[in-house]
Amino acid sequence: MSSKSKIKPADASHDETRRQLLEAAGEVFVEVGFKNATVREICRRGNANIAAVNYHFGDKETLYMEVLRYSSARALEKYPPLLNVGPSAPPEKRLRAFIHSFLLRIFDKGPTSWHGKLMSREMVEPTRALDSLIEERIRPMAGHLWKIVAEILDCPPEDERVRLCSFSVVSQCVFYHHCRPVMTRLFPDQPALDAAGIEKVADHISRFSLAAMKALSARKH
Repeated sequence: MSSKSKIKPADASHDETRRQLLEAAGEVFVEVGFKNATVREICRRGNANIAAVNYHFGDKETLYMEVLRYSSARALEKYPPLLNVGPSAPPEKRLRAFIHSFLLRIFDKGPTSWHGKLMSREMVEPTRALDSLIEERIRPMAGHLWKIVAEILDCPPEDERVRLCSFSVVSQCVFYHHCRPVMTRLFPDQPALDAAGIEKVADHISRFSLAAMKALSARKH
């Protein structure tokens, strides 16, 4: 047996333990937040020795950052920023796809839903991981949106209107998540945000945003 084949089981075991810790930590961080999460509980759920977090990640903070990266990668793999719309499609279609993808990630179910929930917590209780996350994930995603909005407004990406309109688009999307408890109390009969409901909201935000941007674009500079 070659030396390469001999180390495969050890590598597989190492990777599996790491994955289990990431999955367990994702659950715990979503439930109680970074500050209240304990390494002991994470290891218990991940069926790992209490020293496993230190061995694989160094400390709880590094583990938290890796969970954010892991959940973000899985969410983007499932729902790419433009879904199935090509980069050469008209900016209006790309905007709608961007909004739809964003909403799908926010309201997704299962393990890939961690990212939306973790980011919601991170916005309220930011940690040192946020700086790295902005550079690695958020800024590139924002760049996609800025480019689309700049094309619709027919102005440079550096124009202040691009930033303000982009903020407005994102704000509409996150409103449906952050204000869900209020919405359901104001409108008890409002349908759940299932796949069809998300499609409807994506259509509305897209039409609303496009109408506003076209009005701004029509104004004299």
